[in-house]
Amino acid sequence: MFGWKKMQKLFGSEKFNDLTAQLRPDLSRESLGVGPDFPGVTPNPLLSGGAQKRKAELRTGALALGVLVDWREVNSNPRVVLMFDVETADGISFRGIADEDLTITELTRLAPGQTLPVRYRPAVMDHYVALARDADPAHVRRLSDEIARRKRT
Repeated sequence: MFGWKKMQKLFGSEKFNDLTAQLRPDLSRESLGVGPDFPGVTPNPLLSGGAQKRKAELRTGALALGVLVDWREVNSNPRVVLMFDVETADGISFRGIADEDLTITELTRLAPGQTLPVRYRPAVMDHYVALARDADPAHVRRLSDEIARRKRT
């Protein structure tokens, strides 16, 4: 089989993303509702140094609130791509994509419209977010109140 670097060399990153979109149209940029600056869903994040670096950065990212729009199962781990409409403390709104490994129990509890705490990288803003499972409930409540107060004014 080809490694990621060989695939990039043979196909280039754009051609590889096009190939991924052909194989899984439900994971294409258009289907996920993101723009052309979204790098795409990594076929296997465990083999991608970039994906591992991104996950590490997201663990320490800024806190925001995401309203779950939809999700797509990537494989049977279950690895899931979650789509959020994200609202930050700074008033920025964007479509966020989280690539997460969930338990069956967590998967069955997903429902569109749920508001969940997420982390994002303000310096990058590439549509990637991660569930903020470690977020302090009091901090999430303050963030929620701040966002609600801004929407009222």
